[in-house]
Amino acid sequence: MKLNDFTFEIDADGIAIIIWNRADKSMNVMSEAGFEDLIAFTDEIKNNPKILGAIITSGKDSFCAGADINMIDKILHDGDDIEEQMRLASTFSYKLRELETCGKPVVCAMTGTTLGGGFEIALACHYRIAATNEAAKYGLPEVRIGILPGGGGTQRLPRLIGAQEALQLMLTGRLINAKSALKLGILHEIVPADELVATAKKRIFERKVTMAPWDQKGYRIPGGQVYSKGGMMVFPPANALYRKSTYDNYPGARNIMKCVYEGLMVDIDTGLRIEARYFTNLLRTPEAKAMLRSIFISMQELNKGLRRPKGIEPSKINKIAVIGAGLMGAGIAFVSAQAGLEVVLLDQNLEAAEKGKEYSNKILSKKVSKGRLSAAARDEVLARIKPSDNYGDLSDIDLVIEAVFEDPKIKALVVKQCEDAMPKGTIFGSNTSTLPISGLAEASEKPENFVGIHFFSPVDKMMLVEIIKGDKTGDDAIARALDYVAIIKKTPIVVNDSRGFYTSRVVITYITEALHMMEEGVPPIMIENAGKAAGMPVGPLVLADEIGLDVAHKISVANRDAAGKNFVEGPRDRLLDDLVVKAERFGRKNGKGLFDYPEKGKKHLWPDLVKLQNKHLKPDDVDMEVLGQRFLSIQALETARCFEENVLTDIREADVGGILGFGFAPFTGGPLSYIDMVGSTDFVKRMEKFNQQFGERFKPTQQLVEMAKDNEKFYDKFLN
Repeated sequence: MKLNDFTFEIDADGIAIIIWNRADKSMNVMSEAGFEDLIAFTDEIKNNPKILGAIITSGKDSFCAGADINMIDKILHDGDDIEEQMRLASTFSYKLRELETCGKPVVCAMTGTTLGGGFEIALACHYRIAATNEAAKYGLPEVRIGILPGGGGTQRLPRLIGAQEALQLMLTGRLINAKSALKLGILHEIVPADELVATAKKRIFERKVTMAPWDQKGYRIPGGQVYSKGGMMVFPPANALYRKSTYDNYPGARNIMKCVYEGLMVDIDTGLRIEARYFTNLLRTPEAKAMLRSIFISMQELNKGLRRPKGIEPSKINKIAVIGAGLMGAGIAFVSAQAGLEVVLLDQNLEAAEKGKEYSNKILSKKVSKGRLSAAARDEVLARIKPSDNYGDLSDIDLVIEAVFEDPKIKALVVKQCEDAMPKGTIFGSNTSTLPISGLAEASEKPENFVGIHFFSPVDKMMLVEIIKGDKTGDDAIARALDYVAIIKKTPIVVNDSRGFYTSRVVITYITEALHMMEEGVPPIMIENAGKAAGMPVGPLVLADEIGLDVAHKISVANRDAAGKNFVEGPRDRLLDDLVVKAERFGRKNGKGLFDYPEKGKKHLWPDLVKLQNKHLKPDDVDMEVLGQRFLSIQALETARCFEENVLTDIREADVGGILGFGFAPFTGGPLSYIDMVGSTDFVKRMEKFNQQFGERFKPTQQLVEMAKDNEKFYDKFLN
């Protein structure tokens, strides 16, 4: 049989050995061609009397990373044809059901990571074996990109391990290792990689199982039926937790709940039809379309070098220097060493540099204590970090990243010291969050080699890196910065220079809007909850404390100085003066901000915060929906302004950067997708109304006004 992404052969014992080994990918992903292969070999297993059983395995270190980007894109563009969407949503699931009921034992022998559709293939097999592979992950992460497992995952997983465990995995998209999968009952066993296929073949002849548990007589759902005592302990709390964590903003998570709840009350075949209907329903929601586009398609394109200048050879980066061993510098050193790079971590004195290295030791040692990393692997990473107080150690580095205090004079001194020591032609990257790169580059003898490389805190957890192009930054510098970001496996966006660039400029509007609400007399707890209910990962007051009220105050003072006589004081400036200067409340860093942070117990709003408000509205007089609209709209409006001013040049970067950089409500697909979702006409009307009610900051941009005339969308107008 000739296949595209799989190979198929029948051995002397009548066992079909099916190997997934897609030639054009480093990891197997399910493509249209691969799906056609699945149909073909399923039919062959079922109908060929010479086949006594089958083993599905992989020719790579992983089994399957999920769906191919082109398949997802096709589903999005078939959105007007509901019958076609229903066919696409159900065919994969129904074909796996044919494999499951083919009457012959089928074993899935997983070489490593098995996600999404690949995981659903495994669930449809009668026996599941994994190779020993500490790095391998297993699970159904579809909810993270706005959809649900549409290949029977919502039906088979809860029937296999119970609704409670299955919902926890599917609603969070959490991935687990092989040991956890074995403990849950997802895997039957784990064996050395070189014994994988032989063990699978042995189990076929030993067990001779040709039916899934749910097709066997006497089967009972683990944990009990939906309307059993066990079921009552699962679904009401699960629904409450779902709403608490999502505020019902995510139709993907909502439909997963429905699939499991309704599906477990019927037989598996009816359950699969229920899943297909909810999957089709989901694909037609604006939230799923926006999330798929931004979090899956656009993010992959950016990770693959969408913005890398053409015609420049890939650069070789083996050793870097990080200047400044504070929290940011230490984090940059850690992710770089973890990615295999040699790192010189330089500070004013060796003690400070050693302290910066200890940051990496703490992170890695914690993993060792939990059994997630070996001590030898930890020591290998730490050995790549060299603490230093000597600029002479920069003589053989390939890239410099400066992460010192946000002071132009200090940064200028660092630039000179680095350029005196580093090889000629080395790219210099500045990790600044607000200072214009063009101004900082004036201290450099080679401004064409000077680029902004803006990380987010904590560096080891935040996946975005903002590359800032100054007035004189050359394409080589941009390409080298993007090559470095690819090495550390983070997502880059490229923006043009301005104060605050893109992400810092927009996130401050979220915090500032909260301070405007305080000035209006809105109860602080309602402000905080409105931000979370609107879809932001944290409320604006918590975020202000995390960033640091003292940092926000410095930005306020800098803006005041820059504006001079034209400066108009706003509520942010007055409140920050009261909090930082008068009350010495700097945020989480000193345990005192908009919240109090006791040594024992949970953080809570500072009781005296209300005393800083000149007015106090009654909760019943506050419209929570309007508060949420204000939070999302002010950020989306500032993003549109960045695009109109050419700070942003690609709308995909606006949305991906918004979600990864400042947590803009992921269910919207990002700030510009949010405007498209509302509709430019309605969005401009809302801004005009808010402009009259709350102030000039809501005045719509000229570009938006023009788009609103014909209700144009960003993704129709500005994406080829």
